[in-house]
Formats: sequence, structure tokens, C-alpha cells
Amino acid sequence: MSVKRNVYLNMRSIDEAQKILFDQFAAYGEGPAYVEEIDAVDALGRVLAEPAVAALSSPNYHAAAMDGIAIEASVSYGASEESPKRLVSGKDAHWINTGHVMPEGTNAVIMIEHLNVMARNETEEEETGPLTPSENGRETSGQGKEGDGTAEIIEIEAPAFPWQNVRKMGEDIVATELLFPRGHQITAYSLGALLSGGVFRVTVKKRPNVLIIPTGNELKSWQAAKEEGLSPGDVIESNAAVLGGLCMEYGARFDRHEMVEDELDWITQAVNEAAAPDSSYDMVFIIGGSSAGSKDYAKPVISSLGEVYVHGVTMMPGKPLLFGKINETPVFGIPGYPVSAIVAFEQFAGPLLLKMQGLNPSAKDRSRITVTPARKVASKLGVEEFLRVKIGSVDGKQIASQLPRGAGSITTLTEADGIIRIPAHVEGLPQGEPVSAELIRSKAAIEDTVVIIGSHDNTLDVLADHIRRTRPGVSISSSHVGSMGGLMAIKKGACHLAGAHLLDPEDGSYNISYIQKYLPGEKVWLVNLVSREQGLIVQKGNPEKITGLEIFKKNAKRGINAHTGKGVNGDAKNNLSKNAENLSFINRQGGSGTRILLDYKLKQLDMTPADIPGYADEEYTHMSVAAAVLSGRADAGLGIYAAAKALDLDFIPVVTESYDLVIPDRFYHTEAVQVLLDTIGTDAFKERVISLGGYGVEKTGEILFKSF
Repeated sequence: MSVKRNVYLNMRSIDEAQKILFDQFAAYGEGPAYVEEIDAVDALGRVLAEPAVAALSSPNYHAAAMDGIAIEASVSYGASEESPKRLVSGKDAHWINTGHVMPEGTNAVIMIEHLNVMARNETEEEETGPLTPSENGRETSGQGKEGDGTAEIIEIEAPAFPWQNVRKMGEDIVATELLFPRGHQITAYSLGALLSGGVFRVTVKKRPNVLIIPTGNELKSWQAAKEEGLSPGDVIESNAAVLGGLCMEYGARFDRHEMVEDELDWITQAVNEAAAPDSSYDMVFIIGGSSAGSKDYAKPVISSLGEVYVHGVTMMPGKPLLFGKINETPVFGIPGYPVSAIVAFEQFAGPLLLKMQGLNPSAKDRSRITVTPARKVASKLGVEEFLRVKIGSVDGKQIASQLPRGAGSITTLTEADGIIRIPAHVEGLPQGEPVSAELIRSKAAIEDTVVIIGSHDNTLDVLADHIRRTRPGVSISSSHVGSMGGLMAIKKGACHLAGAHLLDPEDGSYNISYIQKYLPGEKVWLVNLVSREQGLIVQKGNPEKITGLEIFKKNAKRGINAHTGKGVNGDAKNNLSKNAENLSFINRQGGSGTRILLDYKLKQLDMTPADIPGYADEEYTHMSVAAAVLSGRADAGLGIYAAAKALDLDFIPVVTESYDLVIPDRFYHTEAVQVLLDTIGTDAFKERVISLGGYGVEKTGEILFKSF
């Protein structure tokens, strides 16, 4: 069964949609049905629904706060260094340890460090002669056990005042006092106060219970993917795990419904049962099917069973979000793209879960810092965008480098240090103008991050992991904007170092001439990271028999029309192979060292970009080029051998090149950069690099050039 396409008739801004959500569920989570009584020791993270009142005082007796002697303070009055007073243990002084009950008739403790213990037998007369101090006070006197027929004379040289070094009864908690008001979220510290005050049971808000329903014909469980593998079109169902984890972080429980195919009746049945009046669920998520396609059933399901309040929010990612109510239960249509799902949860479902527990819906708001974009950022008017960025501290400025913006790229959140929210009325962010960013990682972690901007190489990932294994206080943030982009980032003070492999076509050297041309006056070090093989990445088995770039020139000369399949003279394509028709190429972005290498090779072959079908199709990393070939999107692309090997593709060598690190002198001697340089010099790192394939480490760590 199919339905008409949904249409976003009335898109709402984030603020408008949030107001509608909280207005519609203003009283949700209130009343006796949403509270429970539990043991205090199990209440960590829970929110009090009733005030916690102390049943006991703490301490519930007068207790010594120090080791020493307990006395009645007045017996010490008048003591001084010139005129010390002598007290008799068991009579007007009583040995006591920290926490012990104060003996009756005492109200002060003199610390053991301030005592001079004099030994004597209490049956002897005082006139028997002078007393001798014990060597180490109480512990070494060998006497003084009160009640055993012996005693000690204890000399003091300063008076004590009443209640000195004593924890008085009720000093911390007095019975009947309010420990915590309703709405207080119990912390580990709170548990100590509750138990000390004799509060062993507390009334708290129930944890909301959420049912997550993943939908879609393309879904495959991780268990099935592990056992059977994936076929084209299969998608591992991961959103339920992500959203379930977020529910737990927001204090809720969750259950995962079995996957439901894109059938209106089946989804309707699952949602109807979950939102029934006698259901145990307080909230329902329908994952997928919230957009405007003919197979997107979230809206018709909620509409048929209840009411839809919002369909479509002016945010990116997450625009298809919808929510409504069925039998007083909030039901969300969560977009299927992973990042969209997370943004939708954090902006809407998560805050409502907090409100249901009596918490401020903004309780999970992230801390903010001011950052400077490393380059200009374009953005679409009319949509608030959540831009994921890497952040590093360079010359006292927090530099933000944007990550890919696709709603399906979950790694853009796992790699992100922060999020810049670009308002709907702003068309983009200019380079170098400070903006506010929400932090995903701590500011301290960002301060210890080495910011690398420039050419992509797989060994940077190995380096980042190796440093975290051996020196966990230091991390790497790498952004891939090409070798020239890295040099420009150094020029603008936007990074600590750059990765580059810029070929000089005049002499075959790498990077030095570009440093001299584009960084005049900048003191930099050029350090080799690796040598590596660059070449054509082609499909496994090289089915198109690609031998080099010149094959693309042959295609161009034949003039085959990719749409008609005919040559320039109108000849039928007959049985020509794909080689003779329309091979496709995937390129690297302008300014990358690989792009410069390609242009250099084309010139050598007397070719132009027009000879390469796909020359304008760009990717930003070698792995992305390899993935494009693996998927069949392209027949070939220029990249490194390690990327081809990683995806089990074939490789046609073109050149061995030097991939180097360009390091400004002002950062070269910093602790974090020295940790990086020490790491690349280790045998363990070099062994991991060699195992990737296509790399040489003969010069790894060698200083190749200094510009001063």
C-alpha cells in the first residue's frame, strides 16, 4: 500500500517548533503516575519528586576531629611556653582518636603534635624526682593505658578554647532540616548527604520509557551483517543504537522494536500498540519515513492515530523531523540519516525527556567558545545549519575547520570538536571572523591538539592513533584541504603544521619551491613524514584494462557520445568495449598535490583536462577516491597505493613522491609538536606505516629544509 507524497506545507523554525512541543506537552511528566520510591543508594542521576528531609543529625554525637587528648577547655587556661601546664591522662586528659565520641565532661581536643608526654607511675609520690619526656609521645611511652594502674603526665604549652578540634553534634546535618528540595538531581555527593542524614528511601521522577521503531526495507541488523555480509542496497541499522544511547544519556530507558518494513499497515500497528493508553511507553520514535517521499509513512501513521503538530523544521541537517501526539503520548518521526537523527533528538526529543524528569530542557546545552573559521563557509538562506568543525588553539586563537556536511556522515560528529550554528538569515561565514561554537570536546583537550591542515594521507590517521596510545595527553586534528590549502593555512596562522606533496615540474623536487614562493619570510621546517606511491586506482582485476592516463585521451579522440553511444560520424557503437566509450575519472580537489601531479602528467602526455571525463568531479581524500572506484562511480582515480590496498582495489604506479610536514618555527619546539616528531621517529610507528603498503620510511623524521 502506498500513500500520496507528503508536502512540507508549513515549515517551522527551531524556536517555533520547540515552543509548540513544550506547549502541547506542558503538563507531561507531572502527577503520581510519573514518580516512584526507591532506595537512596540507587538514586544516582535521578530527580527528586519530593523534598529530602534529614531523619538523623550528622554527626549524632560530639566527635573528635583530631588525634590527641580530650579535655575540658578551662583546665588548659594559662598554659604557655614559659609556663606549661601538666595534665594527667585518665583524670583531666583523655587520649582520643579522630571520629571517636568525646568523653563526658570534655569539650576540646589538643592535637597530639602539640603534646609533650612525661612518664610516671601514679602510685609513686610526686616528690620522687624529675619526670623524663618520652621519645615520641603517646605511641612510645609504653604506658598510659587508662585504667591499668599507670598514667602519663602530659605537658601543654598553649590553651585550648571550647569546641576546638571537635565536630559538634549536628555540625553537618541537623535532624528535620531540608537536605534537597524537589527537582534536585542526585549526584554522587548527594548520596553521602542522604545516607548521613538517615534518608534511606527517596521519591523520584520515573525514568521515561521510550520505544524506538526502526523502519525501512533496506535495513539489516548488525548481527545479520556480521554473519551474512551486505548486498548492494543494504544499510546497517545503527540509528536505534545511537538514539537508545542518547536516551540513556538523557536519563531515560529505551526498548528497540524489531525492524519494520515500509508497509503502512505494519508501521501503524507497531505505533498504535506503543502509544496505547495502557502502554508502558512515554515516548515513541519512528526512525525513517519522516520525509516527503511516497514511501515515507511516519506522517500518515501519526495523522491516522492522533495529530501531527509539526512536519518540517528549518534546520540542516534534520529538516524532515515531525512530531505529534497519539493518546497523550508524544510520537516523533525521526529522519533516517544518522546526523539528522541526532540533531532532531538533541533539539526536540531530548529536551522533552529532560522536562519529563523535572529538569531544565536546556540542561544538556553545551558550553560555548569563540572560534575563527579557517576558511569561508557558504550556507543556505532560510535554514539554520549545524556545521560540524574541528577546533585547535593556534597562536591563542581557536581555529575551526569545517568537516563534510552530509547528513549521513556520522563520522562528522565523532570527529568533531564543536558545532557552529549558522542562523537561517545568514548566507554564510566569512573567513577569519570570530563566531560562537558549541563544544563537543573539552576546551582542555582542544588546547592539547596539534592542528594539521593540508593534504590527506592515511599515515596521519596512524600517527593520531599512535600518539594517543603512547602520549594520551596529545591529540591530532587533521583537515584535508589540499597541499596548497595547507600552505595558505600556515600563512594565515590557522594551523600548527601542514601536510604537503607539491611537485615542482622544473626539477622534480617537492615542496621547497612552493614554500619559498608562497611563504616568503616565514620561518619553517620541512620534515619528511613518508615517501609514497601515487598511481591510478582501478577496480579489482582492472576489468577495463586501464594502463595509464593516455587511455582517456584515446577516448576523447574517438569522440564517443556518452548519451547516444555513437561516434562523431554517427557510427553505431557496435561491440566496442567500455574502454572505447566513456571511461569515467574521479579527481582530487584543486590545490591538492595530487591534482598538481595529475596536471603535470597530462602536460607530459600532451593532454588537457578536456580529455579526462570526470576531471571536474572532485573528492578531498585518497580514501574517498578509492571508495568512488569501488562503488563503480568512477573507473579510475589518481591516489596512493595504501588507499587502493585498504579497499582491495588494483593499482597502477605512476610516481613515488615525498609527503612532508611543513612546520612554522614558532611551533616546532612546542611540547605537542615535539611529541609528534618523536613519535614518527619510532620503529613502532614506521612498522605500522610500512604495513599499510606503498610507503617508504627511509627518510621519515629527516629535516629536509629550513627557510632560515
